[in-house]
Amino acid sequence: MDEDISSIIHEAEAAVAAVSSRAELDEVKARFFGGSGSFTAFRKKIADLPKEEKPAFGKKVNELKTGLEAVFAEAVLQSEEAEFRKRLGPEVDPSLPSPDLGRGCEHPLTLVRNRIVEIFRRIGFSVVEGTDVESEYFCFDALNTPPDHPARNVQDTYYLKSESKMGNVKKKVDEERYLLRPHTSSTQIRTMLKNEPPIRIISPGRCFRRDTADATHSANFHQIEGLYVDRNVSVRDLKAVLDYFVRELLGSDAKTRFRPHFFPYTEPSFEVDFPSGHLGKVGSDWIEIMGCGMVDPSVFEEVGYDPEEYSGFAFGMGIERVAMNLYGIDDIRYFYQNDERFLRQFS
Repeated sequence: MDEDISSIIHEAEAAVAAVSSRAELDEVKARFFGGSGSFTAFRKKIADLPKEEKPAFGKKVNELKTGLEAVFAEAVLQSEEAEFRKRLGPEVDPSLPSPDLGRGCEHPLTLVRNRIVEIFRRIGFSVVEGTDVESEYFCFDALNTPPDHPARNVQDTYYLKSESKMGNVKKKVDEERYLLRPHTSSTQIRTMLKNEPPIRIISPGRCFRRDTADATHSANFHQIEGLYVDRNVSVRDLKAVLDYFVRELLGSDAKTRFRPHFFPYTEPSFEVDFPSGHLGKVGSDWIEIMGCGMVDPSVFEEVGYDPEEYSGFAFGMGIERVAMNLYGIDDIRYFYQNDERFLRQFS
């Protein structure tokens, strides 16, 4: 009996050694475990044995089954490994030099972000970053945004559902709403709540709005905002800082133009333009590049600053908009398509 078991197992080992695919392995397995297979024929012998010999024979049947299953399990592992290696292709010697000698490059948005940060660092601004998910208070309430402002509408801002579980009942939490931040100004509020003046920061980061994607709009974009708070800060200081930034970015003869505008966070508020001629474009048209203004006294009161003692200015710009103008890119979607042909132009 033991010889029969060894013979069947050796037969199985020889059979699986000759297969070259998983399908052939399944056929071999059927030859042993199928209705007319070797294992099946061996097991059927139990019917012809005396009652007292059947328990011992049953153990031998289990022994044969275990041995065959081990053979086929090992064959399956080897087959899977062979198929995996086939997909990987020929072996690679990691000690050899790479055939691709091309170097990677920074994304154009990263290049522009770093350039802007470096310019403002020279005049004492430090970088403060925040989270992509913010509360409605830091994004709107603390920034003097009225309840009926269009930016608060669900058609304009990505709000997150906030729920708590109480047993099997879900109850909405109404105390505070959270959202994907539509701007990085919330970082300025958090900074002022934690620090006393003077404050001089810039805050780069990712933002989100419910915009329909086209050549000039994206639901995901990047901003960089600045804040300066101290005693006796005036519009003249704001103009001087932004003039310096634009000259460092575009050249020593570049100029800026301020136009009156409205932002809930600042009063007075302005939009800032610079001439398209500095960007290699034909003509002398002005291009709007950022918004700015003097921080509204109500914002200072919200963070515990005395508006009679302190004043300050804030500004913000879209990094994509700056990059598009600097590099002559006519479609904002190029930044997110991860097209190597596009990205390598900035290496």
